[in-house]
Order: sequence, then C-alpha cells, then structure tokens
Amino acid sequence: MKNILNKLQTLAKSKPVMPKMTFLRKQLDSVEKHFIKGGKLEKLHPLYDAIDTFLFVPGYKTENGPHVRDSIDLKRSMIFVVLALLPCLLFGIYNTGYQSNLLYDANYGQNHIFTNIVNNVWVGLLTVLPIYIVTYSVGGICEAIFSIVRKHEINEGFLVTGMLIPLTLPPDIPLWMVGVATAFGIVIGKEIFGGTGFNIFNPALVARAFLFFAYPAHMSGDKVWVVKPASYYPLGSMDYMTKATPLGDLANTIYDGSIPYSSDIIGYSWSEMFFGLVPGSIGETSTLCVLLGALFLIITGIGSWRTMFGCLAGMFFMTLILNYIVGPLFAKENIFLFVGPQWHFVIGSYAFATVFMATDPVSSAHTERGRYYYGFLIGLMGVLIRVLNPAYPEGMMLAVLFANGFAPLIDYYVVQANIARRHKRSLRRVTDKGQLQFEKDVVSSLEEPNTKIDVEQKVLRRVISKE
Repeated sequence: MKNILNKLQTLAKSKPVMPKMTFLRKQLDSVEKHFIKGGKLEKLHPLYDAIDTFLFVPGYKTENGPHVRDSIDLKRSMIFVVLALLPCLLFGIYNTGYQSNLLYDANYGQNHIFTNIVNNVWVGLLTVLPIYIVTYSVGGICEAIFSIVRKHEINEGFLVTGMLIPLTLPPDIPLWMVGVATAFGIVIGKEIFGGTGFNIFNPALVARAFLFFAYPAHMSGDKVWVVKPASYYPLGSMDYMTKATPLGDLANTIYDGSIPYSSDIIGYSWSEMFFGLVPGSIGETSTLCVLLGALFLIITGIGSWRTMFGCLAGMFFMTLILNYIVGPLFAKENIFLFVGPQWHFVIGSYAFATVFMATDPVSSAHTERGRYYYGFLIGLMGVLIRVLNPAYPEGMMLAVLFANGFAPLIDYYVVQANIARRHKRSLRRVTDKGQLQFEKDVVSSLEEPNTKIDVEQKVLRRVISKE
C-alpha cells in the first residue's frame, strides 16, 4: 500500500507529458521518400506537406536571413479566426433547427424543453453539416489542384474561407449550389490572383455574390427558406417553406400615412434580434455571438478594431442623414429611411460582415489610418444600398466587395499623404536649423569690430535666397 501511495505522490509531482505520436510520425517519415524530389509521387508533395504540417510542427528552419521572431504564423492566425467563428456556427446550428421545428413540429409547444433543445440541435446538424462537408471537399480539391500545378504548399487560408461560406448561406441551399459557389469563390476569387495573400476580393463574399446573382430565387434578400429535413419529417411532400426575414419585412413595407416602429414591422423586439432567434442565414443572425468573436479577435490582435470602428462610424453617419434629412422628404416612398442605427446593427448580416468580412487581412486596407477610411466606406455604403435599393436589402455583401476594390487606392493615398507630411516636416527642421545658425552668425559678427558691412551683406544674401 505504501508503494502505491509513493507512486501516486511521485506521479502528482511530475509534470504531465504529452503523447509524442511516434507511430504516426514514423508512418509519415516512412512514406516521405516517395513525395520528395525524385520520388514516384513527387507531384503530390503538397498533399503530403499539408498533412504533415497539420499534424506536426514543421521540422525545418529558415536558413537565409532576414529572420523575424513572431509567435503568430499564418496557420495559427487562421485557427484563431476559426475559433472566433465557433459561437456563430454553434448558434447557427441550433437556430436552424429551432426555426424548422417551430414551423413543422405540431407538438413543439407541448414538448419538454430538453426535448426541444435536442431536436433543434439534431435538425440543425442534419442541415448544416452536409453544407460544410461539400464546402471543404470542393474547396480542398481546388486548393490541392492549384498547389500541385504551381508546386507550392497548400495554404491554410481556406480554413477560414470554408468556415465563412456556409455561415453566409440560407439553411436550405441546395448542396450542388454550395459546391459550384465554393469552386467559383476559390478559383475566381483567389487562385487566379495567385492564391492566398494575393486576392483582391474576399473569396467567401465572391462565392455568395455568385449565388446571389446566378440563383436569386434561392438567395433572395427579402426571403429565406426554413428547411424541412425529409429524414426527420418524412410525412408530407413539402421540403421547405418561405418565411420573410426581418430585413425583408422592412424592405417590403408600404407607407400608410404614418411611420411605424421597426419592431411592429418585423415582428421581433430589439433584444430578440440581438440574441438571434430569428430567420436568416446560418451564422449571421446572432449579434451576441458575433460580438463574442469580435472580442476574441481584438484581444488576440487578429482582427482590426480600427476597421470595425470605421464600419460603425460610417453606419451612424449615413443613418442619421437618412433619418433626419432624406427621410422627411421621401417618407412616402421608403419606410426604411427611418430605421435607426441600433436596428441596422442587429438586422441582417451587418455585425457579421463588420467583424469577419471587413477585417479580412488580405483584401482590406493595410495602413492604420486607411483602415478607418476603409471601414467608414463599408458602413456608409452598406446602409445606403440597404435603404435606397430595395432589390438588395442586404447591402453589406456588396459594400464589402466595393470597399475591397478601393482598399489599395486608400492605402496609396494614405502612404502618399504620410510621405508628404514627413517631407514637409523635414524641410521645416532644415529651415529651422538654418535660421538658428544664421542668427548665431549675426550675433558673433556684431561682437567683432568693423563687421557691420559684412553683416548687412549676409542679411541681404539671406533675403535674396528666400525669395
């Protein structure tokens, strides 16, 4: 008994040892010779490298300078974004099942709360997981093909793109559309520009924009589909049902002589919109979950708080103009003109796009001051498209893509302004030093006898040089 106690005490004092996964390491090392240069599977080396670096820390070091020490690499930063998206994903799964059961389960109000929660999660999983499987399968194949052809490693950027695409889609989207849109977003939105780090536009938004314009009946901004899984509700021939989103209700409201409250139009209170138990895209309905992800991104330094702040400032600016200047003049034409900034923030994908789309490190502005302007442009254009164009009540998608195109121009003018400012500052310093030296010469000359004429000549030359 004493021996057992001694062993337990020794074990408690010892540091935990992580499993070394030696078996898996040996298996990868044994087949590595087939994938290196000269091996029979040399062309498939990017696939081997992707598996190896995903499971283990790379075993090689940079040999040539310069060397930069940084705890954040591309893979870790992408994983941080995926972690920030998890609250939206988990809530999206639950809300998808909740909206479905609320419509199709006749006994939903009488069921036990635990039963309803389990049913909501189960229906949500049946709906959302196939979308993710198709997205990562098609996107992974596209990434692998381009990596093999270009002979470079598979980049980790698709981890985030594959996570974002399903969250921006309605829950009943056909799986073949998901595959086509994913391929379009990866190939046209990223790979034709050179791959991760070279794309001008956000690939996830390119995929969504493709579906929006190619298949508007399935991606309409004023209607979404509430899914009805046939495997869970086998009775009946209807597999889906239209149900207006709060954003669609506002866009379709007709003026009747008075300006109603936003909550009366959409049928939901502001708190319900904030928590997100409303119809909408899979991961965009809950502003609370989005804010949790935003907090994580800001603390870790992955997401730019300047871009987020710019989006909010642009939204407030344009909303106040529409509420108090444009609204009173055109109230009969558009009730949406009187929606306040607090409602814009929680309706649709405004918060989601502000946190996860606008802050894309590749397609957004890169200068610190430029991020304010970039975010302000997104916030302003998002509200403007929402309110003044009823065909696109969800304007954040187009606003972010529009700002992506202007991001290089914004950075250019910010850099040029900084260069001009520093040049002007340097000239001022040179002038000040020259003036100081001139005053010292005058003082020293006055102290010497018979130098009045020389001083006057120096002053005259100084005046002529300034002119």
